[in-house]
This record gives sequence, C-alpha cells and structure tokens, in this order.
Amino acid sequence: MVRHEPGKTKISIRLHNTVLEYFRDLVDKMGGGNYQTLINDALLEYVHRRSTLDVVRQVVREELGPYRVGSSKSGIQPRPQKTRRR
Repeated sequence: MVRHEPGKTKISIRLHNTVLEYFRDLVDKMGGGNYQTLINDALLEYVHRRSTLDVVRQVVREELGPYRVGSSKSGIQPRPQKTRRR
C-alpha cells in the first residue's frame, strides 16, 4: 500500500508537452529526482509569491490613499487639505 503525504491530493492533470519536457530535463540535469515534485514546488512558489505581491499591493494602496492621480510630473498629487471655517 502506498502512503500519501499529508496535505497532498492525487489528481490527474493535462500539461503542455513543453512543460513536462522542461521539468524532466531539469531532473536529468540535477542528476535525478522527481519531476512532479519540481512542478509542485514551482506552483507553490508561484502561490506564495502571488500572496506576497497581493499584500504589498494592498499596503501600497493604503499608503497612497491620501494621494490622488493628477497632472504633476510624477502623476501623483497630495489631496488638498480641508480648510477650517472660523
């Protein structure tokens, strides 16, 4: 009986031949291994990088909130301050 690693699910997927050739060649150049593991690692790296990118984008949006796109050289101008009535 083959045991499955926790956190992994066996699936069937169709990949472009170029993708398979790339990862199989990479395994050969490394001197052995499992191309499926390399594909999984590449996908996990993509997911983590996208997650990080989404967080960075959100922080930038929040930090630039007080600014608006305008006609200045940089394209960004501070929003005018509201004046107090006396």
